[in-house]
Amino acid sequence: MQPRNMSMSGVVDLAAVKAAGEAKAKAEQARAAAARQGGGSDAAVPGAVAPSALVIDVDEAGFELDVLELSHQVPVVIDFWAEWCEPCKQLSPVLERLVSGANGRLVLAKIDVDANQMLMQQFGVQGIPAVFAVVAGQALPLFQGAVPEQQIRETLGQLIQVAEERYGLTGIVVAPSAEGAHAAGGADEEPEGPYDALLEAAVVALDAGDLGGAVQAYKNVLAGDPGNSEAKLGLAQAELLARVQHMNPQDVRTAAAARPADPAAQIAAADLDMAGGHVQDAFGRLVDAVRVTAGDDRDAVRVRLLELFEVIGADDPRVSAARTALARVLF
Repeated sequence: MQPRNMSMSGVVDLAAVKAAGEAKAKAEQARAAAARQGGGSDAAVPGAVAPSALVIDVDEAGFELDVLELSHQVPVVIDFWAEWCEPCKQLSPVLERLVSGANGRLVLAKIDVDANQMLMQQFGVQGIPAVFAVVAGQALPLFQGAVPEQQIRETLGQLIQVAEERYGLTGIVVAPSAEGAHAAGGADEEPEGPYDALLEAAVVALDAGDLGGAVQAYKNVLAGDPGNSEAKLGLAQAELLARVQHMNPQDVRTAAAARPADPAAQIAAADLDMAGGHVQDAFGRLVDAVRVTAGDDRDAVRVRLLELFEVIGADDPRVSAARTALARVLF
């Protein structure tokens, strides 16, 4: 929703941005819908996957689809194991339980090293069990050997946090099992959330052109509920509007054209692109800026790009494409 009483030096239209941004809330809404199912089948929740899809066996032929492509939606944990490996038999059940308990924010791919020697070599696995992760197409080692469960839990928690904060990956929606749906009692209506009044206050502030008030209202929600997707989306949009409301578009674009390696100039121009609904232009500009900058300058550009991902939502295909382009530049 665009504030009606804003004074801007140029035309700023967030209609397209907000429409696309609604995609970010879909995952959480679908999770809530799944939780409210009263014993229906997995197919009753649009876009949801069965709980069994969270732990998969992967071979060399299916690696690109089952791991690389999937890693642009959700972090994929890879468990290199073998039937003869006793420590593997201790570790694998723990990984399966913790990944399943992450409710779609992780997927576990199990790779038998005896049958997939090429993958073992490509990852540089020296011994098993060995656990890696693939996030947005990029591989990183997690640990080797049968480590304590608490350490595994902490490592996976950090992986989820990094995947969301750096790449905007919020995971996939998991349909309820028949047992879980029965236990939930099949509630017909979603109860009113504890932050509905604050969210409504933010919307009212936006309607009144009070961007500072809207930003604060959304921050109040997130202080008590850091994972609230509606507040994250609203805060990102309100902060964007606040940044661009006093800009002179001509001056900003002239500066950006004259100084392609200036992070501040490119960030300001990207904000204008995004506020005007030119989403791909904004993302492309910042990816290019990451390519030609280094150190703190590069980090500042990268952080703003991730903030603009929040305006659109992680499920938008333009975000996925930009995230892939960013990963190629960074790695």
